[in-house]
Amino acid sequence: MKQPRIAVLLAAYNGKEWLHEQLVSIWNQVEVSVHVFISVDQSNDGTEFLVDDFASKDARITVLPHGQKFGGAVSNFFRLIDDVSFDGFDYVSFSDQDDIWSPDKLSRANCKMLEMGADGYSSNVTAFWPSGRQMLIKKSQPQREWDFLFEAGGPGCTYVMTVKLAQIIQQYIHKHQTALKDVWLHDWFCYSFSRAKGFKWFIDDYSSLMYRQHLYNQVGVNSGWKALLYRVRQIVGGQGIKQSILIARLMKLDSNPFVKKWMTGERLGLIWLAFKARSCRRRLRDQILFVFSCLIMAVMGPYQI
Repeated sequence: MKQPRIAVLLAAYNGKEWLHEQLVSIWNQVEVSVHVFISVDQSNDGTEFLVDDFASKDARITVLPHGQKFGGAVSNFFRLIDDVSFDGFDYVSFSDQDDIWSPDKLSRANCKMLEMGADGYSSNVTAFWPSGRQMLIKKSQPQREWDFLFEAGGPGCTYVMTVKLAQIIQQYIHKHQTALKDVWLHDWFCYSFSRAKGFKWFIDDYSSLMYRQHLYNQVGVNSGWKALLYRVRQIVGGQGIKQSILIARLMKLDSNPFVKKWMTGERLGLIWLAFKARSCRRRLRDQILFVFSCLIMAVMGPYQI
């Protein structure tokens, strides 16, 4: 049987320490054919030279022109989606620069997407630290009607999309670059887009990679007091609800009855939203936090963008 051909989009920044191990785990993928496209946010550790050297020795790597300063992973991934041609591929996958993929990560995604009739796929991951500590990060709780407006489908490094979905997202990004400048996370946006546009997304109850945690993670595991305090500040400042309002507007859901109730950011709407927590978050703990978050925002608000 012909192996599915997968375009892997890898966003790098000061990743010299981990890139080789990440790429080896991508080359070790079974029952698929991969080609890696790398975009480097202007770095100061020699990452550009390293990926150029990799590409000179391996035709399965294409490096996008250097020199741009993105200032974050979201703009770098949007650049990859916008600039890479997906013609000739069956799937598009995201990759961080510092993880270790299971050998069957992509082949399992292919099988599950065919089995479930899905255009988007994500999965659980196993976080690991330099100390040797490991922890399963479970994101595969049952999807909810409106979860895509309030959370991603899991870590973006697990995402695999059919080329059909990826090309539609690509067309949207190409036409709406200015509108997307305030989006926090490329993975949340892609999950929201697919769900809002009626594409089926499957979240696998399987850990597909080792999710490296270190001091320089832009987005890592939400664990510990530091992460909790950060989330509290985001809630009190209304940043989370503002991002949900932005996502809803980008998806043109302004007139949807559910969205209209709370997207003005006013107090009564936020109180109403608190009672809809089960429709908005997948995990029970997050549903409880969602209730308290909405009530806190109702006291601190209103929030508008």
